[in-house]
Amino acid sequence: MSARVHVVTDSTAGLSAHEVLRHPLTVVPLQVVIGGTSYDDGATSSDAVAEALKTFTPVSTSRPAPQSFADTYAEVAAAGAEAIVSIHLSGDMSGTFEAAMIGAKESPVPVRVVDSRSLGMGLGFPVLAAAAAAAAGEDMAGVEAAARARMASMSAYFYVDTLEYLRRGGRIGAAQALFGTALSVKPLLTISGGRIVPLEKVRTSSRAIARLADIAVQRAGDGPVQIAVHHLANLDKAHTLADGLAERLPQAEEIVLREVGAVIGAHVGPGLLAVVVAPR
Repeated sequence: MSARVHVVTDSTAGLSAHEVLRHPLTVVPLQVVIGGTSYDDGATSSDAVAEALKTFTPVSTSRPAPQSFADTYAEVAAAGAEAIVSIHLSGDMSGTFEAAMIGAKESPVPVRVVDSRSLGMGLGFPVLAAAAAAAAGEDMAGVEAAARARMASMSAYFYVDTLEYLRRGGRIGAAQALFGTALSVKPLLTISGGRIVPLEKVRTSSRAIARLADIAVQRAGDGPVQIAVHHLANLDKAHTLADGLAERLPQAEEIVLREVGAVIGAHVGPGLLAVVVAPR
């Protein structure tokens, strides 16, 4: 291992296998439980979760155990890392950050645990920035700073067909869930302060796509920007959204189109569309 600092994250970052392999980076999976059977996030498909939700099969999720993080940190140290920066989904949405903090106490090398206050590529972009800094030889403070710089510039916006799945999982309160209960109302949400909060109401799914695009373009500005479009069982509309953004944002360095993993999918439900905007 050439990098002195190694980056650890969790599976909700939604990184591709290629992105993980080309960086000093390790991913610790969360778990999803479908009909009483537990799977590591990534070991079962998002389609399986979407189908389970549609058929009212019980679906739940759980954080990694602190020991999983302790073991990962020990393995990374044994491979040659002198320090670790461990970056995770919002602590207000999951106990993963807390589990990483507990596991870090047993690490044989220093660990800095960072709460991204986001998820999906809202976590993934900062993780990749940190891993690139580590590969370039930055020390632990520099690697953490690279992640925090990306975190500070990012915004995430999303549309769901219903707020029911978020309400069931405790990711949005009952009062907020009322935001999307009227017939023909489609809620747009954002992540603020590490929490999912209502943003706007729109009347149709097509209007939701158009509004997501407008918000993303406005937030992107005129300079270099990275964009991620996420979905769950909604590929055609995700392509429409991504293609429209590519036309309107010629300065975009990349537009990543990626289905969310099983754990995120369990909480948002089929039909999700999301945009993460990360100006440089």
